[in-house]
Amino acid sequence: MSYLSATTTNPTVSCTSSLIHAGRWFLESGIQEPEGGVARFYLVDERRNRRISTEITGYAVSALCYVYERTREQRYLEGAASAARFLLRSAWDNQRAWFPYEWPPSALPEENRVYFFDSGIIIRGLMRYWRASGDLEALQLATDCGERLGAHHERSGKYAPILQLPAGEPLAYGGSWSKSPGCYQLKSALGWLELYQQTGRDGFRDRYEQTLGRALDNDPQFLPGSGHRPEIMDRLHAYCYFLEGLLPVADRPECSAALKRGIDTVARYLRGIAPEFARSDVYSQLLRVRLLAHSAGAAALDSAAAGEEAAAIAPFQYVSSDRRLDGGFCFGRRAGALMPYANPVSTAFSMQALEMWHDFERGSLEASWRDLV
Repeated sequence: MSYLSATTTNPTVSCTSSLIHAGRWFLESGIQEPEGGVARFYLVDERRNRRISTEITGYAVSALCYVYERTREQRYLEGAASAARFLLRSAWDNQRAWFPYEWPPSALPEENRVYFFDSGIIIRGLMRYWRASGDLEALQLATDCGERLGAHHERSGKYAPILQLPAGEPLAYGGSWSKSPGCYQLKSALGWLELYQQTGRDGFRDRYEQTLGRALDNDPQFLPGSGHRPEIMDRLHAYCYFLEGLLPVADRPECSAALKRGIDTVARYLRGIAPEFARSDVYSQLLRVRLLAHSAGAAALDSAAAGEEAAAIAPFQYVSSDRRLDGGFCFGRRAGALMPYANPVSTAFSMQALEMWHDFERGSLEASWRDLV
């Protein structure tokens, strides 16, 4: 069973100012707490961080490794190492073999959970750090988490998205997209695919393939998923995770068709809803998928639409005398006004999307699915 190339891009000295600006924000804004964990976002109006998120810390590891790969500046690898050590030494529950949703531990039920999706993102962050640093402890923890992840969350032919601690029982499905199984879980399953490619263990490959089948089945039902336009925008973010998860198998006819259809669907909804509510990560995810699907030969690139998306991303980046903001990307815009959240995931996705667009315009885009933060 073949998967499209996962060769990591070669480092280049040609980086956008946006990437450098964003990289500094990760290191200098305070979004990364002293123990190495990264806050879910910075509340601009309240001038404080939200709680540390293990998922966001996993994303930050990947993002800082990406900036290191592009710049070869050691301080970015050191920032990734600090975040990875937090996951290795503090956040991982070795007895129960999972990562809690937030840190430090809390007695509040909504802060005391385990998410299927988050674990896959953490696995990918640890794998990326291992590739950049050679730290075998990171590879081992990613493997341990991957081995237990399916067993923890498998329930009646679905992956329960949330387990309530301390018992580890599934939270009732319903409400927002993140509280129900769905096609978006395929991005998390990329962690299994990366582990399969590294270890050769068929069980990891089988888990990815199982998640792929479930995701393709759920695809037709996921959008719009709501009659409320802002909620549809939120679901576009999740649906883009599904499209990202399809990239390793974009040469399969059913997956190529789903990618083409999905790109067009997201673009249509995004442009229709954006005047009242737009998320920077949706623009960035869509642009990245466009470029990688084009590179894989799975979907012809609409260059005009891609250029529009790149132009829409850039204004979300803060330029400020406040170090807490400067270089980060805002989560979104409502009715034309920026929302008061400087967001690590928005920053990671947006800086990478603009960097990939820069490479494409120069004729030097060599990224693959494994490069995705």
